[in-house]
Amino acid sequence: MSKADGNQGSDPDPAEGSNDGRTFSALLEDSVEDLYENAPCGYVSTLLDGHIAKINATLLAWLGYRRDDLIGRKKFSDLLTVGGQLYHETHFAPLLRMQGEISGIALEMKAADGSRLPVLVTSTVKRGSDGQPLLIRTTVFDARDRRAYEQELLRARQESERERERLQQLATTLQTTLLPPTLANVPGLDVAAYYHIASIDEVGGDFYDLFPLGHGTWGLFLGDVCGKGAAAAAITSLARYTLRAAAVYDPDPTVVLGNLNTVLNHEYNGTDPRFCTVIFGLLTPDGDQGGFRITLASGGHPPALLIRADGTADFLPTPGGQLIGVLPDADIATTTFRLDPGDTLLLHTDGLTEARTATRDNRYGDDALLDLVRALAPTTAQRIITAIRELLDTLGTGVDDDTAVLAVHVPRPGREERQ
Repeated sequence: MSKADGNQGSDPDPAEGSNDGRTFSALLEDSVEDLYENAPCGYVSTLLDGHIAKINATLLAWLGYRRDDLIGRKKFSDLLTVGGQLYHETHFAPLLRMQGEISGIALEMKAADGSRLPVLVTSTVKRGSDGQPLLIRTTVFDARDRRAYEQELLRARQESERERERLQQLATTLQTTLLPPTLANVPGLDVAAYYHIASIDEVGGDFYDLFPLGHGTWGLFLGDVCGKGAAAAAITSLARYTLRAAAVYDPDPTVVLGNLNTVLNHEYNGTDPRFCTVIFGLLTPDGDQGGFRITLASGGHPPALLIRADGTADFLPTPGGQLIGVLPDADIATTTFRLDPGDTLLLHTDGLTEARTATRDNRYGDDALLDLVRALAPTTAQRIITAIRELLDTLGTGVDDDTAVLAVHVPRPGREERQ
């Protein structure tokens, strides 16, 4: 067998023409100096006083300088913008002398044509065998893509903030339309209300109103829709106007809440049921001595508080009322009482009693509210609303649900009561 025949089964020599062979040869020929000059980043070596001693072709190409323009003539700081020079002198250079290394510093370099090049700079101090510093080696990374990305992030963040402000304004405007601009002036009755917004980003579901009916009677209601946002706002609007319309047709509180229950159950009885809690009252002037006869009907709502002129206070009995809108025929709880001169009636939503106190996971609760009211009794509408407003401010972020409070008070005849 000839020598040529003997080589037929052997592997080809990598250096004799294959693609892999050419790649291997190119790697061998890639000298250290060539790697330095044409690296994908900039390299610059400076003396301890900052003068440039060596710079690679990559950085020269980025900046548009000739090598002779810089070596021995310019300091590294001369290649920086005015702001970069100030930062280099006050922060970069001192930290480098102290630590011997500083990395990832964002700076801007000036190109020969006056343009700016955003870069990330890392520098280390090279020391001799005796530990003395010899020169400074600096690596420069092109940060143009990163800067563009950061600017895009900043633009997106600013746009997001502007959009959030627009949504907050929309939510505030929508919330305002769901509440009466002013409460009706009822002869012989002082009225005060307050709405505490837990989040400016979302529309809450609390609502209240006081409005005239026929024959000298007045309607009053306060409620809380399940959920937040646009869906809750739609239910709030529907509930508010349904209650007013139903009360004009038949002011009996049980009938009024029954009509609202029918509407909600009919409109929202699918896969996304909607419901609310409501307390509705019918106020009728009663007797020559002043005062009002009041009938309250409750559909699953926290009971109202009656604060008497003699300093006593307690919850009104409206147990067993069911949520409005859940069942076709809701059980409505009612109670009738007289509000005499000096007495005050307080209605509230559960955002108040379910607020978190300073003790973690501890709710404010009905007992604490009753203690607060008893400590103020006898009181007026404005005084009790002011006290609750101050309480909500004290609880701060613990109030994580909107809270509405409405108080009515019968002034004592011939006596100016403190508000």
